[in-house]
Amino acid sequence: MQRGLPMLSRMFAFRLPTALRRSAHLLLLLVVGFTMLGAGTPSASRFNDLGHKLMCPCGCGEILLECNHVGCPDSNRMIGELQQQLSTGLGDTGVLNFFSAKYGPTVLAAPIRGGFDLVAWIVPFAVLLLGVLAVVLVLRMWKRRQQPLATAASAPLPDTLQEQIRRETEY
Repeated sequence: MQRGLPMLSRMFAFRLPTALRRSAHLLLLLVVGFTMLGAGTPSASRFNDLGHKLMCPCGCGEILLECNHVGCPDSNRMIGELQQQLSTGLGDTGVLNFFSAKYGPTVLAAPIRGGFDLVAWIVPFAVLLLGVLAVVLVLRMWKRRQQPLATAASAPLPDTLQEQIRRETEY
């Protein structure tokens, strides 16, 4: 064994500078770390994601997997149904559609994107934006129509008009 080490060191006689060697080690560590980020079990992360997209129907107002309602009659049953739906191989949208069909659309923490649900999210913001634009346009039109008030010194009233004003304002 001792003989192999000197031969190995002669074979790789070049040495990288320390800073370059440390950078290479750091790069290797980062590459291995990033490749291992998604190495969890896909079913566990999918279960977690879908469980956080569902609301508990017991009335506590909590996310299904975070329901802390003591003796909740619904969360354990729904968690079991979620695991059963995941084992059937349905996609995420299919699972969410199953729960929405069974418990109603209020079971979804956020609506599924598409169709009327997408419209329900966009329309309030669009109406608000259109309202602000309408107010700005009306204010600009009013500002353009506004005539400067004539001062009394700049244009005296004719005598007949002054006499009419005096008659109409007398008691």
